[in-house]
Amino acid sequence: MSNKNVGIKDVAQAAGVSVTTVSHVLNDVAYARVSPETKERVRAAAAQLGYGPNRLAQALRTRRTGMLGLVSEDIATTPHAGRIILGADEAARQRGYNLMIINTSASASLESRTADVGALLERRVDGILYATMYHRNVDLPANLGAVPSVLVDSVSTSGTIPAVVPDEEGGARTAVAALLQAGHTRIGFLNNTDDVPATHLRLRGFRAALDAAGLDGGAAWVESGPSEVQGGYEAAIRLLIRRGAPTALFCYNDRMAMGAYRAAAELGIRIPDELSVVGFDDQQLIAANLHPALTTVALPHYEMGAWAAGQLIDAIEGTATLEDAAREPTLLDCPLVVRDSVAAPKA
Repeated sequence: MSNKNVGIKDVAQAAGVSVTTVSHVLNDVAYARVSPETKERVRAAAAQLGYGPNRLAQALRTRRTGMLGLVSEDIATTPHAGRIILGADEAARQRGYNLMIINTSASASLESRTADVGALLERRVDGILYATMYHRNVDLPANLGAVPSVLVDSVSTSGTIPAVVPDEEGGARTAVAALLQAGHTRIGFLNNTDDVPATHLRLRGFRAALDAAGLDGGAAWVESGPSEVQGGYEAAIRLLIRRGAPTALFCYNDRMAMGAYRAAAELGIRIPDELSVVGFDDQQLIAANLHPALTTVALPHYEMGAWAAGQLIDAIEGTATLEDAAREPTLLDCPLVVRDSVAAPKA
């Protein structure tokens, strides 16, 4: 809490700098030429003395409230995707902004979502993050462009608002590369049946990785089902009972991988001794608790939230524009999380 008896002159004296420098540092003035060491000294002095900038005066001067809005399509109630909120909130706080969240639903009408954006605009937020629970194409409320806005884990059909999404194709390539490096050449893919970007991009990455290794990606085993445990179980059974069945499975997500574990157990196939499995999403409640623990590809939820908040604040403060970023979605890496479900194929 700020100490009302401490003024900016006291902070300047404690830090050994001018009052102007203190003002520039504590108000995050973009054009100010202040070294990182000086900034750290000023902030340390302000913290020690309990001094903070006058937010009301700051708002009147800059016409900014220091508030960002976040429209969350279901992610506020989803542990793994909820890291989008954590990333955005921590990045915003580092820049002196606070996050105001409205939770909506992917099934909500466009009129309802427009009202949600309107509620944030009424509270004079400086910018808006629009985040979805999974990577998909969205029809956006027309009023979203009233202030700087960034999409998180989604892309707009209009292509006018910048977006950050996972590199789904690259993540699939990473998953298949782990199986190839372990020595597998007979690799199957359990894919999703939903018409969403991840379904198509992960399939493309799967086939491209096999092609790059000199295998025929177009002829590789692919079975599809709903992206749940039962869907993965049924798709895995169809692959594993074939003559010359695959020695490794890449699964659309960790839930389908759980279904593949069940299928392998029923068929008496040991993981990873006789079948290697790689998932996607890194849902830790699943991946870390399967036996053996599941090697999988992580979605960069935290990183997407942090990137989006930083991009939005840069636009609000005039140090960057959103026009260039709106042309193509920004792709963030999906890293491999190595656990125990991959081994070399049996001779």
